[in-house]
Amino acid sequence: MEFKNKIINVLGDSITFGVGASSLENSYVGLLKKEYGDCTVNNYGISGTRIARRREPYTVFPEADQDFLSRIDGMQRNADLVVVFGGVNDYGHGDATLGDVNDYDPYTFCGALNILFKELYLQYPEAKFLMMTPLHKIDEDKKNSLGLTLVDYVEAIKKVAAKYAVPVVDLYSRSGICPVDEDLKLLDTTDGLHPNDKGHRKIFNLLNNYIKYVL
Repeated sequence: MEFKNKIINVLGDSITFGVGASSLENSYVGLLKKEYGDCTVNNYGISGTRIARRREPYTVFPEADQDFLSRIDGMQRNADLVVVFGGVNDYGHGDATLGDVNDYDPYTFCGALNILFKELYLQYPEAKFLMMTPLHKIDEDKKNSLGLTLVDYVEAIKKVAAKYAVPVVDLYSRSGICPVDEDLKLLDTTDGLHPNDKGHRKIFNLLNNYIKYVL
């Protein structure tokens, strides 16, 4: 498969930005840039950001209110592949209800996903898409303010992505990163959420297999 001169956009949060890695070059996006040196790999990761919009501003990290929907227009338009990786911050500090698979409300999680995928198809009619689920994280079974656990967001991503025939890289089930146990927390993460260099390498390895399949 010829990858020369391809353009890859990666939309995400702090893990996509590179938090947890010892350097940006050792993040999963940095590893993509190294692997595909003849390609343009654009990193659109912003720490703390969510897929869905928040009804009330998130004052702890105001930049987190730059939800994924608000950033689609700012990405390079002639991309060959768009990778989306998010959801953990929707669980962590979002106020959007889950909604349902036919919802188009940007203030619900499923609604935001529907709008996101629809806009990607419209703005990138020649591109391929990949969606990555959240990783496991410590305390993921603790219910958030909406009574939801992390796996609720993972399952919602799978359902809505299936509706749009978007392949899902199921990091939750297949990444090999398991910080839910205190004794395992620091094997692949720095804090029970953000991957260390080893964790970023695991994300890259799995994502890379999908990229070679779709491009």
